[in-house]
Amino acid sequence: MSRGKLLREIVADLYGVEAAKKVWGRLEVIGDIAILRKPPDLNIEFFKPVAEVLLKKLPYVKSVWLAISPIKSEHRVREYVHLAGEPRSETIYKEHGCLFKIDILNVYISPTLSYEHIRIAKLVMKNENIINMFAGAGLFSIIIAKHAKPTKILSIDINPRAYALMLENVKINKVEDVVQPVLGDAAEVVKAYRGWADRVLMPLPELSYKYLSEAVEALKAKGFIHVYDFVTAENPTEALRLGSLKFSSKLSGLGVKASINHGRVVRSVGPKYYQIVLDIEIVKDEIK
Repeated sequence: MSRGKLLREIVADLYGVEAAKKVWGRLEVIGDIAILRKPPDLNIEFFKPVAEVLLKKLPYVKSVWLAISPIKSEHRVREYVHLAGEPRSETIYKEHGCLFKIDILNVYISPTLSYEHIRIAKLVMKNENIINMFAGAGLFSIIIAKHAKPTKILSIDINPRAYALMLENVKINKVEDVVQPVLGDAAEVVKAYRGWADRVLMPLPELSYKYLSEAVEALKAKGFIHVYDFVTAENPTEALRLGSLKFSSKLSGLGVKASINHGRVVRSVGPKYYQIVLDIEIVKDEIK
């Protein structure tokens, strides 16, 4: 049984089938912390008995939290309320053979991106220079460093707490020689790396379009950009079409040749609202 189905069964047993229909149908587990999402029409107290049952049903979960806000601010964090179990927000999260110290109150993380982490790592060629413009606690950067053979990964984040965790995670995974954490606004940091990168990662949908010109400037004469974006569309196919048009148009205005080698819907975020990724190959003359 999936964890989402288990969650709805627990709610149905406690409150009835109609109540279960109101619950977000996904239960995220990060390390040994389970995270529920609060819909607008259910109060916090509603979830406390649910959390207690979850602790009994999932013995590997030691703490249960409720997300009570969307992701907000440039630091990409949510507001949470502790529901049951150990009153801690730190955990060790494992992914693709790597270990990550995570504090859910201070850094954004989504297990949904696990496939993307390893997919991008498999695209990286030996001796690449890579810039990760929105690195968080370092998952993309560290997984690439462990599964590929890049020369250097410049791993940037503006959130001081995420940066501190990234420093720890780089040491935990013994990739200090490859991953260089940087605290700052990526748009400013990359100005010192014009023409340096073979590949740029932009895993922050809210800023990937805004910072696209800075990403292009950081590339060598030929390179790759991986952009993540949110798109409103009737269906996944339309989401990819609209996203491709949006980025192709902007890149054309920057005076570069751009080919979208691959695109996929990462997940459905809401009704007719999708997160997509585009792998874009860039060949540039002098930036206009």
